[in-house]
Amino acid sequence: MSDQDSARTAFADGFRTFLAHSPTSYHAAEAVAARLTAAGFTRLDERDEWPSAAGRYVVVRDGAVIAWVAPEGAAATTPLRVIGAHTDSPGFRLKPTPDFVTHGWQQVGVEIYGGPLLSTWFDRDLAVAGRVFDRAGRAHLVRTGAIARIPNLAIHLDRGANSQHTIGRQQETAPVIGAVEGVDAGGGSLIGYVAARAGLEPADITGADLFLTDTQPAALLGMHEEFLAAGRLDNLTSVYAALAALAAVAGGSRGERLVATGEHVSVFAAFDHEEVGSATRSGAAGPFLEEVLLRIAEGRGATTGQRLQSWAESWVLSSDAGHLVHPNHAGKHDPEHLPTPGNGPLLKVNAQQRYATDGAGEALWHGLAEAAGVPVQSFVSNNDVPCGSTIGPITATRLGLRTVDVGVGLLSMHSVREQVHLGDLRALSQLIATYLLAAEERAA
Repeated sequence: MSDQDSARTAFADGFRTFLAHSPTSYHAAEAVAARLTAAGFTRLDERDEWPSAAGRYVVVRDGAVIAWVAPEGAAATTPLRVIGAHTDSPGFRLKPTPDFVTHGWQQVGVEIYGGPLLSTWFDRDLAVAGRVFDRAGRAHLVRTGAIARIPNLAIHLDRGANSQHTIGRQQETAPVIGAVEGVDAGGGSLIGYVAARAGLEPADITGADLFLTDTQPAALLGMHEEFLAAGRLDNLTSVYAALAALAAVAGGSRGERLVATGEHVSVFAAFDHEEVGSATRSGAAGPFLEEVLLRIAEGRGATTGQRLQSWAESWVLSSDAGHLVHPNHAGKHDPEHLPTPGNGPLLKVNAQQRYATDGAGEALWHGLAEAAGVPVQSFVSNNDVPCGSTIGPITATRLGLRTVDVGVGLLSMHSVREQVHLGDLRALSQLIATYLLAAEERAA
């Protein structure tokens, strides 16, 4: 095995482990914090006073996480290099009173979260995961095994299933979790089932944020195992690429050198709720990043004017998944911009500002690609197909920071199971590492 193949295998193994620990945004934020803490970062609590000393820090708010490297000697006007991503994915959230019975089937009510490809969730082995709160207000991460399934109607009972069926979002998406006859009268509720796995009594749970999640593990695909298929690749691809880059750049003794020599403050912000608009306390449209940046500036003794000077020289690399050309639907893509697997991460451009990339951002991106020695591609929508958006324009509008939108291309975005080329994902991580490195390290 070549060194390049070995590096790709190690990267893929790390990503698969991260995916296995990140069934929801809450789990993903904790997984990021745990990885960075192991790499030498200090975890902070928002309720405490934060240190003003140089160092490596991480803070979690609900399903979002922000980490940063504050170098020694950083001035009040030292610029920021921010990498942004999001931890949530489309799917199903359980309703507050989920349990009900239909003709002997025990079911749970769900709300659709974001814009999932609904048909892909049917007939899958599903778990329930998220967080519950006890009477003292403490949060507990929870996760079950495969207990739920959203059943299709047999084609014998719906002869038009393959040609004209429209999924009823209320009636047809409720999963089955048991048979009434087999339910123990003392513990038949889903909340009771979840409580037992959290070491709590059902009456102890006073609040919950619970989601359905697929239980099929991530798998390598392709004759050369160049692809990875899994759930939540939008946008855990970006979260992991940034996490791996930050851990490599700022972990251990190398991180100590970066703290000592860094020319900018490196920041990694993984937000929640992007798939539903980002307008929450832990979303990109909320105050989390601004509050962290204000506290960082305050620790350096920056005045409002000096902070704005710093921000005027700063960048945000907004990383979210994009679309590879679909081999069976190439006409849905712009004919001159057909991103292909294995040919590098994407620069995302949109004239309506659904992406924040402009000429300055394009120049930054191509400079990083040249320095990292990796190929990149451009993505722009077909004019007849509406373009999605991401956190880039939101962050740029919220804070006024120069922003460029990038990411890796996926196949089957918003399916319960998406597909990515591992070479593209590793290249994105290399680009992010180059972006975060101090000039001294880049030149070494």
